[in-house]
Amino acid sequence: MEWASGSDLLIALLQIAAINIVLSGDNAVVIALACRSLPPHQQRKAFLLGGLGVVVLMAILTAFASYLLSLPYLELGGSLVLLWIGIKLLLPADESGQVKQSEHLLDAVKTIIIADIVMSLDNVLGMAGAARGHIPMLFVGLVITIPLILFCSAVIMRLMQRFPFLVVLGGALLGYVAGEMAIGDPSIRVWIAAHARILDVAVPIAGALFVVGAGKLLARRAGRKAAGLSRDGQKMPRRERAPGQEKEEAKSTQHPAGSRRPGPADAL
Repeated sequence: MEWASGSDLLIALLQIAAINIVLSGDNAVVIALACRSLPPHQQRKAFLLGGLGVVVLMAILTAFASYLLSLPYLELGGSLVLLWIGIKLLLPADESGQVKQSEHLLDAVKTIIIADIVMSLDNVLGMAGAARGHIPMLFVGLVITIPLILFCSAVIMRLMQRFPFLVVLGGALLGYVAGEMAIGDPSIRVWIAAHARILDVAVPIAGALFVVGAGKLLARRAGRKAAGLSRDGQKMPRRERAPGQEKEEAKSTQHPAGSRRPGPADAL
């Protein structure tokens, strides 16, 4: 579709940019959560690679927005994916050193792309309407807004590193968005609107509580396993402890810090 003048073209471009910025606050939180555990020199790479992947896939999704959003169970499935991503991002970072940094980087990039695409399924319809079927215009609008979103993500990430409780709030936000997606699915939207409007509020709140609760529980279990403790605080049997943990405990038992090995003089 052609525009009547250059001003119409500019207005449409600004509309796309504004819609993407306004609706991408939760996307910035996802990027910050996914990158907070990376080394500083890899955070920029994850920002750029994740942002580029999101732009390309968002342009493709928006071209088929009306069709995708009419598919039953698509948003229900997407909400389940988003719940798992929210829980995963609340888990403590792997400090064992057994995973290469490149794998951490790729995992962060995949998390950014998958979560942002899932969360943006309901955003693409507004951008598709503003673009009026002009895919190059849509692509340009997405590209010019990505730097601002990445900047916001960097600010949020710094705040999360300084105030850890913000990580929990970010996970709760993902759970809330997952709940909104679930009740917005075409397969149940009409029934909820007619018979159970309370679910419009209850399901998003339940999603937020579920993500925070499950994330905290799994994080606590991981911490106990790393410390070699059972649920009641007792030492776990050897078969339940982490690999290599028995050797470390044996060394510390045989030769505690500050002690010396027994020598010939000790036998006299």
